[in-house]
Amino acid sequence: MAAKEPEIIRDKDQMRRWSRAMRSQGKTVGLVPTMGYLHDGHVSLIREAHNHTDLIVVSIYVNPGQFSPSEDLSTYPSDFHGDIQKLMAVPGGVDVVFNPHNLYDYGTSKNANANANEAARASDDARVGNGGNGAVSCVEENGLGHETWVRVERLEKGMCGQSRPVFFRGVATIVSKLFNIVEPDVAVFGKKDYQQWRIIQRMVRDLDFGIRVIGSEIVREKDGLAMSSRNVRLSPEEREKALSISKSLSRARLAAAEGQTNCKELRDLVTQAIHESGGRLDYAEIVDQESLEQAKEIRSPVVFCVAAWFGKVRLIDNMEINI
Repeated sequence: MAAKEPEIIRDKDQMRRWSRAMRSQGKTVGLVPTMGYLHDGHVSLIREAHNHTDLIVVSIYVNPGQFSPSEDLSTYPSDFHGDIQKLMAVPGGVDVVFNPHNLYDYGTSKNANANANEAARASDDARVGNGGNGAVSCVEENGLGHETWVRVERLEKGMCGQSRPVFFRGVATIVSKLFNIVEPDVAVFGKKDYQQWRIIQRMVRDLDFGIRVIGSEIVREKDGLAMSSRNVRLSPEEREKALSISKSLSRARLAAAEGQTNCKELRDLVTQAIHESGGRLDYAEIVDQESLEQAKEIRSPVVFCVAAWFGKVRLIDNMEINI
Protein backbone atom coordinates (compact mmCIF):
# COMPACT_ATOMS: atom_id res chain seq x y z
CA MET A 1 0.00 0.00 0.00
CA ALA A 2 1.33 3.43 -0.95
CA ALA A 3 2.28 5.78 1.86
CA LYS A 4 -0.39 8.33 2.66
CA GLU A 5 0.82 11.86 1.93
CA PRO A 6 -0.80 14.44 4.21
CA GLU A 7 -2.29 17.66 2.96
CA ILE A 8 -0.15 20.58 4.11
CA ILE A 9 -2.11 23.62 5.25
CA ARG A 10 -0.39 26.85 6.25
CA ASP A 11 -3.33 29.28 6.40
CA LYS A 12 -5.40 29.23 9.59
CA ASP A 13 -8.69 30.08 7.83
CA GLN A 14 -8.14 27.22 5.39
CA MET A 15 -7.39 24.91 8.33
CA ARG A 16 -10.62 25.91 10.04
CA ARG A 17 -12.64 25.40 6.85
CA TRP A 18 -11.16 21.92 6.37
CA SER A 19 -12.05 20.84 9.91
CA ARG A 20 -15.59 22.19 9.66
CA ALA A 21 -16.10 20.46 6.32
CA MET A 22 -14.94 17.13 7.74
CA ARG A 23 -17.05 17.43 10.86
CA SER A 24 -20.08 18.36 8.76
CA GLN A 25 -19.68 14.93 7.17
CA GLY A 26 -19.92 13.34 10.59
CA LYS A 27 -16.19 12.66 10.93
CA THR A 28 -14.23 13.24 14.13
CA VAL A 29 -10.95 15.15 14.10
CA GLY A 30 -7.94 14.52 16.33
CA LEU A 31 -5.13 17.03 16.90
CA VAL A 32 -1.54 16.21 17.84
CA PRO A 33 0.28 19.49 18.53
CA THR A 34 4.05 19.37 17.97
CA MET A 35 6.98 21.69 17.40
CA GLY A 36 8.42 19.41 14.76
CA TYR A 37 11.68 17.44 14.59
CA LEU A 38 9.53 14.39 15.13
CA HIS A 39 10.65 11.19 16.82
CA ASP A 40 9.02 7.94 17.93
CA GLY A 41 7.46 9.69 20.91
CA HIS A 42 5.47 11.87 18.54
CA VAL A 43 4.57 8.83 16.46
CA SER A 44 3.12 7.21 19.59
CA LEU A 45 0.84 10.24 20.04
CA ILE A 46 -0.44 9.83 16.49
CA ARG A 47 -1.02 6.12 17.02
CA GLU A 48 -3.00 6.98 20.15
CA ALA A 49 -5.04 9.58 18.26
CA HIS A 50 -5.97 6.93 15.67
CA ASN A 51 -7.67 5.00 18.48
CA HIS A 52 -10.11 7.84 19.09
CA THR A 53 -10.84 9.77 15.88
CA ASP A 54 -11.48 9.33 12.16
CA LEU A 55 -9.03 11.99 10.95
CA ILE A 56 -5.69 13.24 12.27
CA VAL A 57 -4.21 16.73 12.15
CA VAL A 58 -0.59 17.17 13.24
CA SER A 59 0.47 20.75 13.86
CA ILE A 60 4.11 21.65 13.39
CA TYR A 61 4.80 25.06 14.85
CA VAL A 62 7.69 26.26 17.01
CA ASN A 63 5.87 28.63 19.34
CA PRO A 64 7.84 31.81 20.18
CA GLY A 65 5.32 32.62 22.91
CA GLN A 66 6.72 29.92 25.21
CA PHE A 67 10.37 30.94 24.86
CA SER A 68 12.06 33.83 26.61
CA PRO A 69 14.70 35.69 24.56
CA SER A 70 17.49 33.91 26.48
CA GLU A 71 16.20 30.41 25.68
CA ASP A 72 16.82 28.10 22.74
CA LEU A 73 14.18 29.24 20.22
CA SER A 74 16.78 30.02 17.54
CA THR A 75 18.53 26.66 17.97
CA TYR A 76 15.45 24.46 18.30
CA PRO A 77 15.99 21.64 15.78
CA SER A 78 13.95 21.57 12.57
CA ASP A 79 13.56 19.14 9.66
CA PHE A 80 10.21 19.66 7.97
CA HIS A 81 10.93 17.34 5.02
CA GLY A 82 12.07 14.62 7.41
CA ASP A 83 8.97 15.16 9.52
CA ILE A 84 6.70 14.62 6.51
CA GLN A 85 8.52 11.40 5.64
CA LYS A 86 8.08 10.13 9.20
CA LEU A 87 4.38 11.00 9.14
CA MET A 88 3.92 9.14 5.87
CA ALA A 89 5.42 6.05 7.48
CA VAL A 90 2.92 6.03 10.36
CA PRO A 91 0.33 3.24 9.99
CA GLY A 92 -2.91 4.89 8.98
CA GLY A 93 -1.06 8.05 8.13
CA VAL A 94 -1.97 11.64 8.90
CA ASP A 95 -4.62 13.61 7.04
CA VAL A 96 -3.34 17.16 7.50
CA VAL A 97 -0.15 18.84 8.62
CA PHE A 98 -0.92 22.32 9.87
CA ASN A 99 2.29 24.32 9.48
CA PRO A 100 1.53 28.04 9.87
CA HIS A 101 4.25 30.62 9.44
CA ASN A 102 3.42 32.90 12.37
CA LEU A 103 0.31 32.61 14.48
CA TYR A 104 1.06 35.97 16.11
CA ASP A 105 1.06 37.91 12.84
CA TYR A 106 -2.28 39.63 12.43
CA GLY A 107 -1.45 41.44 9.19
CA THR A 108 -1.11 44.89 10.74
CA SER A 109 1.40 47.12 9.00
CA LYS A 110 3.36 49.64 11.04
CA ASN A 111 6.47 51.62 10.37
CA ALA A 112 9.73 50.79 12.07
CA ASN A 113 9.37 53.42 14.80
CA ALA A 114 5.87 52.27 15.66
CA ASN A 115 7.09 48.68 15.85
CA ALA A 116 9.93 49.67 18.13
CA ASN A 117 7.61 51.64 20.41
CA GLU A 118 5.10 48.81 20.53
CA ALA A 119 7.84 46.31 21.36
CA ALA A 120 8.99 48.47 24.26
CA ARG A 121 5.44 48.91 25.58
CA ALA A 122 4.67 45.20 25.22
CA SER A 123 7.84 44.21 27.04
CA ASP A 124 7.13 46.65 29.87
CA ASP A 125 3.53 45.48 30.18
CA ALA A 126 4.60 41.84 30.16
CA ARG A 127 7.13 42.40 32.93
CA VAL A 128 4.39 43.94 35.06
CA GLY A 129 2.01 41.10 34.15
CA ASN A 130 4.60 38.55 35.21
CA GLY A 131 4.90 39.98 38.68
CA GLY A 132 7.65 42.38 37.74
CA ASN A 133 10.16 39.55 37.39
CA GLY A 134 11.47 40.87 34.08
CA ALA A 135 10.26 37.86 32.10
CA VAL A 136 8.96 38.36 28.58
CA SER A 137 8.53 35.99 25.68
CA CYS A 138 10.01 36.27 22.21
CA VAL A 139 6.60 37.47 21.03
CA GLU A 140 6.71 40.60 23.18
CA GLU A 141 10.41 41.10 22.60
CA ASN A 142 9.75 41.32 18.86
CA GLY A 143 6.77 43.65 19.23
CA LEU A 144 4.33 41.52 17.27
CA GLY A 145 1.29 43.22 18.78
CA HIS A 146 -0.15 40.17 20.51
CA GLU A 147 -1.41 41.02 23.99
CA THR A 148 -3.86 38.30 25.06
CA TRP A 149 -2.56 35.43 27.15
CA VAL A 150 -4.15 32.38 28.76
CA ARG A 151 -2.95 31.36 32.22
CA VAL A 152 -3.76 28.42 34.46
CA GLU A 153 -2.67 30.26 37.51
CA ARG A 154 -2.15 27.63 40.19
CA LEU A 155 -0.97 24.64 38.17
CA GLU A 156 1.61 26.73 36.30
CA LYS A 157 3.42 27.59 39.53
CA GLY A 158 6.35 25.47 40.59
CA MET A 159 8.47 22.97 38.68
CA CYS A 160 8.93 24.19 35.09
CA GLY A 161 6.95 27.34 35.82
CA GLN A 162 9.48 28.37 38.46
CA SER A 163 12.48 28.47 36.15
CA ARG A 164 10.57 29.29 32.93
CA PRO A 165 8.07 31.97 33.97
CA VAL A 166 6.68 32.66 30.47
CA PHE A 167 6.53 29.04 29.38
CA PHE A 168 3.10 27.84 30.48
CA ARG A 169 1.19 30.98 29.58
CA GLY A 170 2.78 30.62 26.13
CA VAL A 171 1.78 26.96 25.94
CA ALA A 172 -1.78 27.57 27.15
CA THR A 173 -2.18 30.46 24.71
CA ILE A 174 -0.88 28.65 21.63
CA VAL A 175 -2.89 25.52 22.43
CA SER A 176 -6.01 27.69 22.81
CA LYS A 177 -5.26 29.21 19.40
CA LEU A 178 -4.76 25.78 17.85
CA PHE A 179 -8.00 24.53 19.41
CA ASN A 180 -9.86 27.52 17.98
CA ILE A 181 -8.32 27.04 14.53
CA VAL A 182 -8.44 23.25 14.18
CA GLU A 183 -11.58 22.72 16.29
CA PRO A 184 -10.69 19.11 17.12
CA ASP A 185 -12.80 16.59 18.99
CA VAL A 186 -9.74 15.05 20.64
CA ALA A 187 -6.22 16.31 21.36
CA VAL A 188 -3.32 14.08 22.39
CA PHE A 189 -0.39 15.25 24.52
CA GLY A 190 2.63 13.35 25.79
CA LYS A 191 2.88 12.73 29.51
CA LYS A 192 6.62 13.39 29.41
CA ASP A 193 5.54 17.03 29.74
CA TYR A 194 3.41 16.07 32.72
CA GLN A 195 2.79 19.54 34.10
CA GLN A 196 1.89 20.79 30.64
CA TRP A 197 -0.59 17.93 30.13
CA ARG A 198 -2.33 18.68 33.41
CA ILE A 199 -2.42 22.41 32.64
CA ILE A 200 -4.07 21.79 29.27
CA GLN A 201 -6.60 19.47 30.88
CA ARG A 202 -7.47 22.13 33.45
CA MET A 203 -7.67 24.87 30.82
CA VAL A 204 -10.06 22.77 28.73
CA ARG A 205 -12.24 22.15 31.78
CA ASP A 206 -12.24 25.74 33.01
CA LEU A 207 -12.85 27.37 29.61
CA ASP A 208 -15.41 24.79 28.45
CA PHE A 209 -13.59 23.64 25.35
CA GLY A 210 -15.56 20.73 23.90
CA ILE A 211 -12.39 18.71 23.46
CA ARG A 212 -11.24 15.48 25.05
CA VAL A 213 -7.60 15.74 26.14
CA ILE A 214 -5.70 12.44 26.24
CA GLY A 215 -2.34 11.89 27.89
CA SER A 216 -0.08 9.38 26.14
CA GLU A 217 2.62 7.49 28.01
CA ILE A 218 6.30 8.42 27.78
CA VAL A 219 8.28 6.71 25.03
CA ARG A 220 11.89 5.93 25.84
CA GLU A 221 15.03 5.07 23.93
CA LYS A 222 16.33 1.53 24.39
CA ASP A 223 18.64 2.74 27.15
CA GLY A 224 15.79 4.44 29.04
CA LEU A 225 16.30 8.07 28.05
CA ALA A 226 12.96 9.80 27.52
CA MET A 227 12.58 10.71 23.86
CA SER A 228 12.90 14.43 23.17
CA SER A 229 13.68 16.58 20.15
CA ARG A 230 16.42 18.17 22.25
CA ASN A 231 18.28 14.86 22.70
CA VAL A 232 20.03 15.44 19.36
CA ARG A 233 21.91 18.35 20.94
CA LEU A 234 23.53 16.13 23.58
CA SER A 235 27.10 15.05 23.02
CA PRO A 236 27.70 11.27 23.39
CA GLU A 237 29.22 11.88 26.83
CA GLU A 238 26.35 14.13 27.94
CA ARG A 239 23.81 11.63 26.67
CA GLU A 240 25.39 8.87 28.72
CA LYS A 241 25.35 11.07 31.82
CA ALA A 242 21.73 12.04 31.19
CA LEU A 243 20.71 8.42 31.74
CA SER A 244 21.10 9.19 35.45
CA ILE A 245 17.65 10.81 35.31
CA SER A 246 15.65 7.76 34.22
CA LYS A 247 17.83 5.32 36.17
CA SER A 248 17.46 7.22 39.44
CA LEU A 249 13.73 7.72 38.90
CA SER A 250 13.37 3.97 38.40
CA ARG A 251 15.28 3.32 41.63
CA ALA A 252 13.06 5.80 43.47
CA ARG A 253 9.90 4.15 42.16
CA LEU A 254 11.21 0.73 43.22
CA ALA A 255 12.09 2.08 46.66
CA ALA A 256 8.56 3.47 47.01
CA ALA A 257 7.09 0.12 46.00
CA GLU A 258 9.20 -1.51 48.70
CA GLY A 259 7.85 0.82 51.39
CA GLN A 260 9.90 4.04 51.28
CA THR A 261 7.23 6.73 51.31
CA ASN A 262 9.25 9.67 52.64
CA CYS A 263 9.49 12.08 49.71
CA LYS A 264 12.64 13.83 50.94
CA GLU A 265 14.51 10.52 51.03
CA LEU A 266 13.36 9.71 47.51
CA ARG A 267 14.23 13.18 46.20
CA ASP A 268 17.68 12.95 47.76
CA LEU A 269 18.28 9.67 45.95
CA VAL A 270 17.56 11.23 42.56
CA THR A 271 19.30 14.54 43.31
CA GLN A 272 22.51 12.79 44.35
CA ALA A 273 22.55 10.57 41.26
CA ILE A 274 22.15 13.53 38.89
CA HIS A 275 24.79 15.61 40.66
CA GLU A 276 27.25 12.71 40.70
CA SER A 277 26.79 12.26 36.96
CA GLY A 278 27.66 15.90 36.29
CA GLY A 279 24.14 17.18 35.73
CA ARG A 280 22.81 20.49 37.01
CA LEU A 281 19.46 19.99 38.68
CA ASP A 282 16.62 22.40 37.99
CA TYR A 283 14.11 20.59 40.20
CA ALA A 284 13.17 17.19 41.55
CA GLU A 285 9.63 17.20 42.93
CA ILE A 286 7.14 14.58 44.02
CA VAL A 287 3.65 15.94 43.52
CA ASP A 288 0.04 14.79 43.52
CA GLN A 289 -0.92 13.55 40.06
CA GLU A 290 -4.00 15.76 39.84
CA SER A 291 -3.32 18.92 41.85
CA LEU A 292 0.48 18.95 41.34
CA GLU A 293 0.82 19.91 45.01
CA GLN A 294 4.05 18.82 46.67
CA ALA A 295 3.84 15.68 48.77
CA LYS A 296 5.81 14.95 51.93
CA GLU A 297 4.66 11.36 52.22
CA ILE A 298 3.30 9.12 49.50
CA ARG A 299 -0.25 8.35 50.57
CA SER A 300 -1.97 8.62 47.17
CA PRO A 301 -0.91 8.50 43.50
CA VAL A 302 1.99 10.87 42.86
CA VAL A 303 4.35 11.69 40.02
CA PHE A 304 8.08 12.25 40.45
CA CYS A 305 9.07 15.07 38.07
CA VAL A 306 12.65 16.04 37.25
CA ALA A 307 14.33 18.69 35.12
CA ALA A 308 18.10 18.85 34.77
CA TRP A 309 20.76 20.36 32.54
CA PHE A 310 23.45 18.34 30.84
CA GLY A 311 25.76 20.71 29.04
CA LYS A 312 23.51 23.29 27.36
CA VAL A 313 20.52 20.96 27.10
CA ARG A 314 17.66 20.98 29.59
CA LEU A 315 15.87 17.65 29.87
CA ILE A 316 12.67 16.71 31.68
CA ASP A 317 11.35 13.33 32.74
CA ASN A 318 8.90 11.85 35.21
CA MET A 319 7.55 8.62 36.57
CA GLU A 320 4.17 8.00 38.12
CA ILE A 321 4.15 6.20 41.46
CA ASN A 322 0.94 4.38 42.29
CA ILE A 323 1.10 2.51 45.59
